[in-house]
Amino acid sequence: MITIREREEQQFLNGLGKRIKLLRVSKEWSQERLGFKSNLDRTYIGGIERGEENPSILNLKKIADALEVPIEKIFTENKE
Repeated sequence: MITIREREEQQFLNGLGKRIKLLRVSKEWSQERLGFKSNLDRTYIGGIERGEENPSILNLKKIADALEVPIEKIFTENKE
């Protein structure tokens, strides 16, 4: 049985992955390109985007730096 906390954590990871994917797609980049630019494996990027990985803050910083966005942008929902 999944707990409320586990469900909330999964929702957070899903939302985080969705925002990273939107930022990547807006640059017309593949997962491979983002992986190269952030020095992370393409399959790891895919896992993050699907909410399957729980990335460390340092890996999130690498992704934000590669996307040339402040790290806060991957934590906040785009309201546009």
